[in-house]
Amino acid sequence: MATPSPSPSTSSSPSTSTSSSGLTFKVHPLVILNISDHHTRVKTQANHCGDSAAGAAAPRVFGVVIGVQRGRTVEIFNSFEVQFDKEKGFLDRVFLLKKQELYKKVFPNFYILGWYSTGNDAQESDMHIHKALMDINESPVYVLLNPLINPAQKDLPITIYESELHVIDGNPQLIFVRSSYTIETVEAERISVDHVAHLKPADGGSAGTQLAAHLTGIHSAIKMLNSRVGVLLQYLLAMQKGEIPCENSLLRQVSSLLRRLPAMESAKFQDDFLMEYNDTLLVTYLAMLTNCSSTMNELVDKINTAYDRNTRRGGRTTFF
Repeated sequence: MATPSPSPSTSSSPSTSTSSSGLTFKVHPLVILNISDHHTRVKTQANHCGDSAAGAAAPRVFGVVIGVQRGRTVEIFNSFEVQFDKEKGFLDRVFLLKKQELYKKVFPNFYILGWYSTGNDAQESDMHIHKALMDINESPVYVLLNPLINPAQKDLPITIYESELHVIDGNPQLIFVRSSYTIETVEAERISVDHVAHLKPADGGSAGTQLAAHLTGIHSAIKMLNSRVGVLLQYLLAMQKGEIPCENSLLRQVSSLLRRLPAMESAKFQDDFLMEYNDTLLVTYLAMLTNCSSTMNELVDKINTAYDRNTRRGGRTTFF
């Protein structure tokens, strides 16, 4: 990895040139999944809260990539999110150092290799974030995910940038240069990624679930009840105006129905209703937890089987 001096203060614009450092980058699928999941969650939250207008670009996300470097090979295993201070234009350093300390306790061989973000291309403002991380890694790597969908593109929407010091118009400038990479996977990762890719609802539908079908049935019943009450109201109004003859038997049935309504507004009804509602939510929540636990147990069994098989062959184990 190139080792630029942090002395030049002039920021640089993104460059389309390729890196000459000779480093080999290996990216694990977990990194791509984490960045994509981070972007999807932030975009969904922004749309749900109404923070972004229709057609507006999704907010950028930021984080840090971690892994190991063995000689000229840089292997990126994982990543985690980092808060971004929009006013100062830097990553939250306190949160970053605390997260790094926690990872060191579990994975002492993993180091911060650089950072990640989303967008079409590297921006000039990205160099400020890049320089701010040079006290942690003197030559950090920048992983950029393009969230825009391009059906014609066959390659993964991931670009890796290094920083190199170039002399432009007689002035030393730090610029981004593209680096090639390969996807590195182990058997445990392939099983997990395949499992995530084939996840689907239990009933085999694309989006419908038993809960959605149940709520749709309740909505249809309420809609039908509302329409029938409207018919009764129109009938009573027409009877009051003398447009149709009065039928005492029907009026007694309507009166009997109306006398039931005040009972539904009593305190006892509200208490019983809330208790039944909370019990139903609790049962639904327990069912979801049971389903998630069962799925997780199956996934752990598959991963353990893959690691056991890899150990018997005398191979090394890697982090996932």
